[in-house]
Amino acid sequence: MRSTYLIALLLLSLTGFSQQYYLFVGTYTEGSFKAAGSKGIYVYRFDAATGDATPVSTIATENPSYLAVVAGGKFVYSVNETNGANPGGVSAFSFNKQTGQLSFLNRQASGGDDPCYVTVDKSRKWVMVANYSGGSYSALPVNADGSLAPATETVQHVGSGTIKDRQDKAHVHSTIFSPDEKYLVVCDLGMDKLSVLQFNPAATQTPLTPAPDSIVNMQPGSGPRHTAFDQGKPYAYVIDELAGTVDAFHYSAGKMTPLQHISSHPDGYKGDIGSADIHIAPGGKFLYASNRGDANSLAIFSIDPATGKLTIKGFESTVGKAPRNFLIDPTGHWLLVANQNSKNVVIFKIDPETGLLTDTQKRIEVPAPVCLKMESVK
Repeated sequence: MRSTYLIALLLLSLTGFSQQYYLFVGTYTEGSFKAAGSKGIYVYRFDAATGDATPVSTIATENPSYLAVVAGGKFVYSVNETNGANPGGVSAFSFNKQTGQLSFLNRQASGGDDPCYVTVDKSRKWVMVANYSGGSYSALPVNADGSLAPATETVQHVGSGTIKDRQDKAHVHSTIFSPDEKYLVVCDLGMDKLSVLQFNPAATQTPLTPAPDSIVNMQPGSGPRHTAFDQGKPYAYVIDELAGTVDAFHYSAGKMTPLQHISSHPDGYKGDIGSADIHIAPGGKFLYASNRGDANSLAIFSIDPATGKLTIKGFESTVGKAPRNFLIDPTGHWLLVANQNSKNVVIFKIDPETGLLTDTQKRIEVPAPVCLKMESVK
């Protein structure tokens, strides 16, 4: 009887521990996005049983507007978006899970101005970075100690789109791996194009090569920004910043076939548009998209498992301004949204049956939050 009781206590303890995560918050620290008091990357401990977040540490770095966390949490990478004042950079940090402290390793040039997206492959051999103002993307080798070597491959886009004040030239906005990491999808907001590249992690210099039929032409003036892959179905989705829309694709082995083009705003919406981020909840039933501009909302979609097409379920205010980035925690119970201009992260509860959101009234006060990442404390 006693042994059964002890086992139950152990299982309860392990369950509680498995619901503890580190939350990393990237911010703007200077330049045109300057927010008083912002230092760099903020680390919190997030309890997925309660939705509570507790401050742990902070490390100073210049405009870490997008972050990537290595699987296992040993290393963190951040862009350094410099608004053209200095060459854009990518910084590497080691992370101590015992103390929750980040330590600076090194910084390398990103290969273009204003890097705005960074990701690292699962083999921890390559970091990919998108340079927004530079209109390029680069591959940087990762050293054994987690630090970065100089970029060995930089691809420059040349072109423009139909909206002259936003699409005057190429603006690469994201570099996102397919679920099997055999391909990299690059969104170019300025050219209304997606580029699909084959990825070879074993390469020593140039890990990226164009896939067959690798260019996907988006609707003119759409401004593709980020991609979300369904982890269990052959579907991918793109959020269009300028049009405030979502594009659904059938995805297979680097091929993206258009399925649907749907608004992320209510019918008849007339305000300014500035859509930003897109994510699929664990289980693949629901997709969420953030809208800035005058909307300041999260669009909630259901996903048809048979067709991959989206149906709007509703809209939820982000209770703040400029929701640039958001995340869904690994348990699928919580959605955290970073309101850049309201200086807070708002925590919502997700209804597992409907996908709809409830404001928990929980807030994380932090200057100019623009990127959220999460990693288990284990």
